[in-house]
Amino acid sequence: MTDTLAGTSSAARAKRGSRRARRESTGGPAPTLRILETRVLRGPNYWAREPVIRLLVDLGVLEQYPSNLLPDFTEALIALLPTLEDHACSLGRRGGFITRLRDGTWAGHIAEHVALEFQNLAGTDVRHGKTRAAGPPGQYDCIYEYREEAVGLEAGRMAVALVNHLVAPDDPDVFFDFAPEMERLILLAERQAFGPSTQALIDEAVSRDIPFIRLDRHSLVQFGHGVHQQRIRATMTSLTSAIGVDVASDKSLTNRLLDSAGLPVPRSEVVDSEDATVAAARRLGFPCVVKPLDGNHGRGVHLDLRSEDAVRAAYHGAVAQSRGGDVVVETYVAGNDYRCLVIGGKVAAIAERVPASVTGDGEHTLIELVDIANSDPRRGIGHEKVLTRIKVDEAAVALVRTQGHELDEVLPVGTWVKLALTGNMSTGGTSIDRTVEAHPDNVEIAETAARIVGLDVAGIDFICPDIATPVRETGGAIVEVNAAPGFRMHTHPTEGEPQYVARPVIDSLFPAGSSSRIPIVAVTGTNGKTTTVRMIAHILKLMGKRVGMTSTDGIVIDGRLIKKGDMSGPKSALMVLQNPTVDTAVFEVARGGILREGLGYDRNDVAVVTNVTGDHLGLGGIDSIGQLANVKGVVVEAVPRSGTAVLNADDSHVYRMGRHCAGRVVLFSMALAKGEDGFDRVDGHTSRGGAAFRLESTGEGELIVLRLGSRTMPVLYTHLIPATFGGRARMNVANALAAAAAAWAAGAHLHDIRQGLRTFSTSFFQAPGRLNLVEVGGVRVVIDYCHNVDGMRQLADFVNRMMVETPTKSGRLGAAATGVRSGRAIGVIGIPGDRRDEDQREYGAIAAGAFDELIVREDKHLRGRQAGESANHVIDGVREAKADGSGRATRFEKVLDEMTAVRAALRRAIPGDLVVCCVDDAIGVYREAMAAAGTSRGGTAFTDPGELEAPEG
Repeated sequence: MTDTLAGTSSAARAKRGSRRARRESTGGPAPTLRILETRVLRGPNYWAREPVIRLLVDLGVLEQYPSNLLPDFTEALIALLPTLEDHACSLGRRGGFITRLRDGTWAGHIAEHVALEFQNLAGTDVRHGKTRAAGPPGQYDCIYEYREEAVGLEAGRMAVALVNHLVAPDDPDVFFDFAPEMERLILLAERQAFGPSTQALIDEAVSRDIPFIRLDRHSLVQFGHGVHQQRIRATMTSLTSAIGVDVASDKSLTNRLLDSAGLPVPRSEVVDSEDATVAAARRLGFPCVVKPLDGNHGRGVHLDLRSEDAVRAAYHGAVAQSRGGDVVVETYVAGNDYRCLVIGGKVAAIAERVPASVTGDGEHTLIELVDIANSDPRRGIGHEKVLTRIKVDEAAVALVRTQGHELDEVLPVGTWVKLALTGNMSTGGTSIDRTVEAHPDNVEIAETAARIVGLDVAGIDFICPDIATPVRETGGAIVEVNAAPGFRMHTHPTEGEPQYVARPVIDSLFPAGSSSRIPIVAVTGTNGKTTTVRMIAHILKLMGKRVGMTSTDGIVIDGRLIKKGDMSGPKSALMVLQNPTVDTAVFEVARGGILREGLGYDRNDVAVVTNVTGDHLGLGGIDSIGQLANVKGVVVEAVPRSGTAVLNADDSHVYRMGRHCAGRVVLFSMALAKGEDGFDRVDGHTSRGGAAFRLESTGEGELIVLRLGSRTMPVLYTHLIPATFGGRARMNVANALAAAAAAWAAGAHLHDIRQGLRTFSTSFFQAPGRLNLVEVGGVRVVIDYCHNVDGMRQLADFVNRMMVETPTKSGRLGAAATGVRSGRAIGVIGIPGDRRDEDQREYGAIAAGAFDELIVREDKHLRGRQAGESANHVIDGVREAKADGSGRATRFEKVLDEMTAVRAALRRAIPGDLVVCCVDDAIGVYREAMAAAGTSRGGTAFTDPGELEAPEG
């Protein structure tokens, strides 16, 4: 999510500028703190392990004014937010932030702490934050934790507004009215927060390391991932019977079913008119009860009705709350109101519900006593807190009068007055825990009632004199059975011990020993991510796994492409984790997704980092390879103690990531000889008992082996892997090593790894745009997404090997007898416009050293460049290589349109040539090649291009 500073009119800016200029002229700084950009990061990210919000702020003139130079600023801030005393800050002790304020700290850092405290005051417990310089003078990255996205964003906006107000309290343009703003944030937090029952279930799940995903803005939540997922909506679960819910919502049907089973229930009738209600009341006898047939939360329930007039009035109140227009008339059962919570067929808790009421003290009026009761910090609006505020409406006034009192009357000491007939928490009632006091007979009755209705979680409402004595003897009865009963009265009783009722619910959803997570393999790096992901998914699929895979090509579920496009970000990962058919996930994790939104999930069991080279530098505040390595290292930091990081020992930046891995590390390396960094790192790692996949040179060729401590186990010769082109494609040898290590870490046997790698090829259908080889009339055409400098370096090595080396009869790599290139290498090349100028020139220089002829094209989307600008930089690099003698290209030209450039290369090629197309539109180029192949055969292309949209996983 990204927001930019809203614009203002030129007149307003001029007026504000003149006011601030006058303020500066009198010695005070202008309130110039502003937000340039906002990002919401979900899951582990570049800045933190937890979800955070990143504000890019500009201090303006406040860069010259730390807090100790702002008159009265610190004391005014502390007066408004005294709880900032709890912030330890970098000093690591209570009051640390206040000390920093008095010693002098900058406005961005202050805004970070204020944003955290605003959220805390709104009822959200957040603690972590940091503020760092963002590069340009006066700009800072403010990072702070959040729980609810909307609340965190609003807290950040308010924090900046408050800082500006305190810098210039007399400036009307930045006036901040603290009390109403704070109240608005609290109300927003209440709207965004889960209800108490849902939150209790989430807290219990989190305590067991069960992940959760919020599926809507209310209470629909997914626990677990993939095939292990379960869902809840409030206290309804995936196991809740729809028939049971329907039965419970029909109070008359519930009453008949319970009565037929011999359970104590009041006599009742269903009616649909006022006269019928009165007639039913006469037949059943007074006192009676009138309530909606399908109501809930005690709405529209009228108790202890003793006259026909009262029944007529009650009918209108009940029918207003009835969805179907029917109401129930039943005999009145006198006694206390008890809620028995039954979970999985067993009573989990029992609470006595006391209606909203006040007790006289001889000093205050009844309405004043209500205000005193509502001032209890435990009381809030609706279900936001453990108690609900008492509402004094017309029904409450009427009830008070039936008890012989008025709202403005001073109640004598000890006088108890009810303000609601029912004991529902949602109408201001309180609760007393009675779980251990219940008589076994009553417990059995409640459990039987839940089974009869068919609910896994049921609220059984008893009315009886005392739950500690059998209701069959005391005349009590079950008056209602509720689906999705609230937990608040049990988890936060007003009196008595809280009951941990979420525990049995989670037990039923995830029995002991069951799984809630599916294995997640995350692959990142500069190059090779997509091919490595596809290799891993292919190995696991052959093992019988139902793999959900994301990549820059799309989302593939069990071999079927379900969504096309670049799906290497966190939203795509969540789509896989929400799919109920997936038992293993393999994610391509791109740099851009990590910087924009974080990982989107909390951890990965296996993290693979292929390499880190200087691609995308200068974007998103990442200006060095070290910073880029820190971005990609997020997946390694997200490995738990039970997980594994698979790291490239040949890359020093990647190898160092192992220090930040909580789990074990498995290395892979292409190095063949001692003295090479990767070789020596693998030797050191395995000598300490670690595992590594490496190459060994034998008389039969290069062999991939698993080194596990002192043991060496052969895996597969590289020339037997189709994707390596007999060992020529060194990048795919490295990718195969990474994939083998990742699959092994995910539980694959070496036999499975061998079979997977031997059957994985770089055909267009298995790995579109990843070194696809097509023959067009004797011309070899290679299609590849080569979009950065290191990718071109690897591609150039592949081209040189393809032009010079030939396979032996056994398929192993062997050098041509003469070592002389045969045929020409023609390259169609282009680099994205968001790469640096120097990278674009280096890309061209490397290509010039491998290709005999070059056609330079551009992507359809220029990414901020002018048409021809990127191509000119590439041409400059080719010329520089020619000038210093490193370039072999004898001919090069610029053809900006990709398809026109590809057609030109295919027309120019003759049998024996190699045409390499570095593509932007892989499907379009493949269609061109197939069309050319059909023409060269005197017919049409043998493949339907429409099939290209469903590559296998």
